[in-house]
Amino acid sequence: MRPSLLFLTLLTITPAFAESAKIDFVKQIVPILETECVSCHKPSNKEENGELDITTKATAMTGGDHGPILVAGDPDKSRMVKDMLRPDDDKKRMPPPPNHDALKKEEIELIKQWIAEGAAWDEAVVLKQRPKMEVRPPSLDNMDLTKRLYETIVAQTKEKDESEMKPYDGTIPRFNKQFPMVVIKGGSFLMGSPESESGRSADEGPQVQVQVDPFWMGAYEVSWDLYMQFMITADSRYKDGSKKQRKPTDTDVDAISSPTTPYVDMTFGMGQNGYPAISMTEHAANKFCQFISAQTGNFYRLPTEAEWEYAARAGTTTTFFFGDDASQLGEYAWFTDNSDIDGTGQGATQPIGKKKPNPWGLYDIYGNVNEWTLDQYDEKFYSTLTNGVANPYNKPVTLFPRVARGGGFRSVAENCRSAKRRGSTPAWKQQDPQLPKSIWFHTDAQFLGFRIVRPLKVPSVEEMHFYWNCGTVDQKK
Repeated sequence: MRPSLLFLTLLTITPAFAESAKIDFVKQIVPILETECVSCHKPSNKEENGELDITTKATAMTGGDHGPILVAGDPDKSRMVKDMLRPDDDKKRMPPPPNHDALKKEEIELIKQWIAEGAAWDEAVVLKQRPKMEVRPPSLDNMDLTKRLYETIVAQTKEKDESEMKPYDGTIPRFNKQFPMVVIKGGSFLMGSPESESGRSADEGPQVQVQVDPFWMGAYEVSWDLYMQFMITADSRYKDGSKKQRKPTDTDVDAISSPTTPYVDMTFGMGQNGYPAISMTEHAANKFCQFISAQTGNFYRLPTEAEWEYAARAGTTTTFFFGDDASQLGEYAWFTDNSDIDGTGQGATQPIGKKKPNPWGLYDIYGNVNEWTLDQYDEKFYSTLTNGVANPYNKPVTLFPRVARGGGFRSVAENCRSAKRRGSTPAWKQQDPQLPKSIWFHTDAQFLGFRIVRPLKVPSVEEMHFYWNCGTVDQKK
């Protein structure tokens, strides 16, 4: 009996469908490795990650300190697969928690099948780090949140004019930490430095008479005691700082974006309790201000460049608030001449408030750490101002450069002057392995910190929202 034509046809086509299609390395595997693995395991990070570089076939097959991660034809013996299958709370899981979610089951199955098929990898293909696209719900840290905080702040603000301003200790309720605030009365001053000032830079002029409204300012730089509670939380977060798991009990404070978990110890071994917080971006500092504003019912922000210099000078016109003699700086500041207490040759931050304050009660306004301001850095900004200008502020339009003031523990004396200006650069986060780089950390700016201000006049809701979010404004993008 002759087989039917249909039966013969089925015999012909069945093998093609019975055999699953082979994995396409470039289309299916490369995107996973480039978004999830290369950020850590690339040539520039080999020393930090056990000498493991997976950017080429040769380096991946050779492996690192613990041997090869790929065993062609045997996914069960391949360390790449074993590490991807570790529990979510295992620090050796790849990609590593808490900043990276585990791979999806289907992604791991693709990798296993690719390895089982022989781990085909054209030697000409070199992997490059690429950003991972996050699929996430809309952030609750938006204008609606700012409006609610604004209404609370307006309702709770009691002081109506300068005569009612008094020094006070602010308290952050969530962790019962205090921060002393001193009164900076309104007035005018000559911003910038004269051409005769030793160490002067061209961006410190021309000098201009500036009027500044009254405000309170932190007596100290923000310390780790305050900032660590904001920076380190138990919540898993998207890269913008929004919580991944929202709870019915969450309040407006929980809606504020907070830093993702850092990759390294952000104190860099320089001390935590009583020491200034360091290495945060301007955005992180702004969000900390929003974080404590939401809890206290008072509006806090970073100082403008004009406010910072006005407060640092404390009514003086000399190079430093104590005069022109730089040899006296050690009485008031930690800088390159006295910060190397441990004898390492590198210097380090020191506990806040151990030196003499300036005449208005501000400690460490020079040295210890450079302090963020709200302004875009522009070397010619002063030339755009006219004498008598009130509350000048160079509103940011690009991410870099932004202004930091005051000098730090590695600064020479002339860089701790009242008029000295410094602009931020992308190099301050050079070693950040993320792509795109973190909006929260300047891992290469261990000299950088901030202090807060509270203006007597509560700004408009639109201004408030901008102050708290300008740290990510970049019109170049």
